[in-house]
Amino acid sequence: MDQTQFIGLLPLVATLFFLGGWWVSRRISEGKVNKAERLAQKIITDAEKEAEIKVREAKLEAKDEWYKAKMKFEQETQEKRVEIQRLERKLSERESNLDRKVDILNKKERENQSREKNLIARERAVRAKDVELSRLIQDQNRQLERVAGMTSDEAKKLLMANLETQARREAAKLIKEIKDKAQMTAEREAKEIIVSSIQRCAADHTVESTVSVVQLPNDEMKGRIIGREGRNIRSFETATGIDVIVDDTPEAVILSGYDPIRREVAKMALERLILDGRIHPGRIEETVSKAEKDMEAIILETGEQACFDVGVDGLHPELIKLLGRLRYRTSYGQNVLQHAKEVATLASLMAAELDLDTRLAKRAGLLHDIGKAVDRFTEGTHSQIGFEICQKYGEDPVVLNSIMAHHEDEAPNTLIAVLIQAADAISGARPGARRETLEGYIKRLERLEEVADSFRGVGKAYAIQAGREIRVIVEPEKVDDVHAAELAEEIAQKIQAEMEYPGQIKVTVIREIRSVGYAK
Repeated sequence: MDQTQFIGLLPLVATLFFLGGWWVSRRISEGKVNKAERLAQKIITDAEKEAEIKVREAKLEAKDEWYKAKMKFEQETQEKRVEIQRLERKLSERESNLDRKVDILNKKERENQSREKNLIARERAVRAKDVELSRLIQDQNRQLERVAGMTSDEAKKLLMANLETQARREAAKLIKEIKDKAQMTAEREAKEIIVSSIQRCAADHTVESTVSVVQLPNDEMKGRIIGREGRNIRSFETATGIDVIVDDTPEAVILSGYDPIRREVAKMALERLILDGRIHPGRIEETVSKAEKDMEAIILETGEQACFDVGVDGLHPELIKLLGRLRYRTSYGQNVLQHAKEVATLASLMAAELDLDTRLAKRAGLLHDIGKAVDRFTEGTHSQIGFEICQKYGEDPVVLNSIMAHHEDEAPNTLIAVLIQAADAISGARPGARRETLEGYIKRLERLEEVADSFRGVGKAYAIQAGREIRVIVEPEKVDDVHAAELAEEIAQKIQAEMEYPGQIKVTVIREIRSVGYAK
């Protein structure tokens, strides 16, 4: 190929090289674009995933915050609800107490009005009968004077002399026979019945107190019970009504309170809080509320168990609950529920010996002190309160009379009521049954008699019924009937002001005139 041809081919070769370079350049550019597109797509995909993750995290955080706010709201709502329920219970209790007092006052007012009407009617009837009787006696006397030819005074003297001589002779003979027979048999049989009943009734006695001790796992727990600036212990005392004493006693705190049921609720709640470990005001109120509900169930179960142990059935549920409350009531340190069960057993054993109704004896013995379950919240003696409660729930008249008569608030109408008196005295007098010392008991009786003797016109004063009653015999020439009633009230007020004593003390003022003659 010559030089001319080579030069002619140069443009063609250059064109081919240009086209080839352009094509290669285009392919490289397309590859870079595709690569850039893929990279951009990947970046977009990664960004979308990251954005989705962020959105999910934001949603989770929002849900978590919402849940926390909800829990806090529910907790605050629950605390408010518990506080409202507690206030409602207090208001309900106060309302029921006021209603009960109003009912008692209304009942007493109705009874007084009824008695006043009956007295007026009786007075009118007596006056009418007195007038009629006087007229009949005058007519009869005129007829006797006309028939016998004697004056009425002469006939009276003759008739009275004859009747008096005959009656004295027959009465003296009958009295001697009855007295001899009674002395031979009554004392021996009564002792045998009582001794046999005591031997067959074996009961344990425990001394109760007004404090409870709660054991702690360690002394560090005392700080948690007190809480920051004392907020936990204040909250606990407010919720339970019981004082918490934290002293140097190792691994123990003391709960002090006069109401044994509240004290037991406080003990249950504190033991649960210690076991749980979470001690703060909200948890304290919740735990105390649960303990109160559990205590209601325990009281009902205790009452049912007492009925089963003694063998008494058919009691009203409210009476069963009151029996359960007696487990946490004491008298001179003696557990009242244990005392009631023992009285029921003793009375039924003595009733069996006398061929009386043992079922009624058990029932009366078990319920004789039922008023002590609520006597701290109700006015009146426990006998009167128990009588009204049992009357409300339809108890037998024999049971009602036994309740009123066991402290001589009224006379016993049946032998079962007398047996309840005896069984009550035996149960309270058994060694170890009651905590009061002999020295303190004697001093209290002497002080009672001293208070009564300090009043003008008092001849003798005798403390009886284990100090539950003081009988005052006045000098009739110094104290008249009106002053006798005033004297009883004055003595009662002085005893109330100067002495401390359990229950109630009855003051009885006796004024009588005795005329004595001697035949020489």
